[in-house]
Amino acid sequence: MSPQPLILKFGGTSVGTPEAMRQAARVIARTRREHGPVVVVTSALSGITDLLLSSTRAAAQNAAFPGREQAVERILGAHQAIAAALLPPERRPAALETVRRRVETFRRLLDAIAVLGEVTPRAWDAVASLGERMSAPLLAAVLAAQGIPAQPSDAANLIVTDRAFQNAQPDLEASTPRIRARLHPLLETGITPVVTGFIGATPDGLTTTLGRGGSDYTAALLGAALDAAEVHIYTDVDGVMSADPRIVPDARTLPRLSYREVAELAYFGAKVLHPKTIRPVVERGIPLRVRNTFNPDGPDTLIVARAEAVSGTVKAVTLIRDLRLLTVEGRGMLGVPGVAARTFAAVAATDTSVVLITQASSEQSITFAVPAEAAEPIAAALERTFAAEIARRDIDRIAITPQVAIVTVVGAGMQHTRGVAGRIFTAVGEAGVNVLAIAQGSSEVAISFVVEAEEAEAAMRAVHGLTRA
Repeated sequence: MSPQPLILKFGGTSVGTPEAMRQAARVIARTRREHGPVVVVTSALSGITDLLLSSTRAAAQNAAFPGREQAVERILGAHQAIAAALLPPERRPAALETVRRRVETFRRLLDAIAVLGEVTPRAWDAVASLGERMSAPLLAAVLAAQGIPAQPSDAANLIVTDRAFQNAQPDLEASTPRIRARLHPLLETGITPVVTGFIGATPDGLTTTLGRGGSDYTAALLGAALDAAEVHIYTDVDGVMSADPRIVPDARTLPRLSYREVAELAYFGAKVLHPKTIRPVVERGIPLRVRNTFNPDGPDTLIVARAEAVSGTVKAVTLIRDLRLLTVEGRGMLGVPGVAARTFAAVAATDTSVVLITQASSEQSITFAVPAEAAEPIAAALERTFAAEIARRDIDRIAITPQVAIVTVVGAGMQHTRGVAGRIFTAVGEAGVNVLAIAQGSSEVAISFVVEAEEAEAAMRAVHGLTRA
């Protein structure tokens, strides 16, 4: 019986240039030597998916948009540059044939979209899937040229999803037999599968994509189906950081995080794994590591179902910008049932997600944070909803603040620990920052507070000092 495979997922920056793909190949070769069988999941080359989608949007708006051929040449040129740098001449034509076919598919899709003047969700997914369908065969060819038997594998043949195009939900029970039937024979014969990330298909074969963090999701699904030893997510930073190093110079790699901590960090703006995408392996107890392709021996982050909580420990600080606070306020709200429900029904009708909510115990005001660009439409919707209450002064006003930011402090060790909130707000106060609103989730893993936009970085640096306390 072969050892359990490792799943290695490489993001766009890890394969986006000749040197990056060369380094990814080194990591794969070394892991095979040291561990044994591996399954590789790859994203599209860095920037390619954005270019595919922006070109598609432009074609829908203008059938003769001038950047069409330049976009096609940039896509083809990025892949040709890697082939020229990493493949011997005799291997290049075969490796690039798939790329050229996908580019022609892209041209035909643009033609159809230009005629229709619109892009359906199904068409978006057909276009968005092309980046991975070009990068996976190229990476497999690079591995083969270095003596590593490798074969590209389209995840549309592996992962079964529903029909929610652009954000499809995988069916792991239906996908597992397909994954095992197609990948086990390759692994048993020493071949490394190179799987397209981000992609799935409906039961009747229509291409779908998995939404935010889709390639991470692919890696987690394969890990769960194959009972992997570990899943490694390779990116361009040393694991998950305690803060954004561009704001906090002494930010450091967090060696261990729980699933709940990752969920809080991801929701509140940190560039970490989307919690939905890693659930399949976390729930099965399969370790997941976030590692740096360009510093594979450097520090990394291990994500597990439950990390050991050190009492009082603050692990990380995150920041969300470009928000505004709305407040619905009135003495006539006191004790009146249904005000909150009507408030958030009005918000939902604008198709906006609320980031943070806080309410005074007197029930005379409800305050919540939303993306800045949505604040004015939401205020208008609230004024319509509560027109009668405003007229009779039960609701005094619907107020909007200037731009604000949310700072979130995360750490499982904060649970049931006296004085943590006091330490946080003492540090913020000593930095001269005024707190506008506070919210703490029932999980007790995170405390969030709202500050004026220009004070956000000072607040973040002040609180980050507690991660060493």
